[in-house]
Amino acid sequence: MAEAVSNPSVDISPISPIERRNSLEKHLQTRPDPKDLKDRNILHDTNAAPSLQSKAQELERQRATDSLKKGLGKRPEREELVERNILPDSHAAPAIQGQQKELQRHMRADSLEQKLQSRPKPEDLVKEGILEANEEATKE
Repeated sequence: MAEAVSNPSVDISPISPIERRNSLEKHLQTRPDPKDLKDRNILHDTNAAPSLQSKAQELERQRATDSLKKGLGKRPEREELVERNILPDSHAAPAIQGQQKELQRHMRADSLEQKLQSRPKPEDLVKEGILEANEEATKE
């Protein structure tokens, strides 16, 4: 305190009541509204006494924790999710599961194409007696 008095750059002159009131009014005009303070979690939306607010917050946090634990306890196992086709039956890293799925799709398409190429022609089926001559091989 003694240093502040001896320091010439600090103004220690008393503020007049009018200046004080003007300053207070100016600060009150720029004061954020209660909704903004609640949105920023500065002011809590509660009717509890200030001395009980911390306990109320702790109880609310504990309630949320208990709810999460209960929900996680009811969560189905991975095997059940795979059986229900919710999760893919893959042990690959999640980052490459999309590429793995795309590769499987291409492999199925190639296999189908190969089988279509090697299937017998309708004339061969007629010769073997599988199809009759007047039957259409493909139906539209």
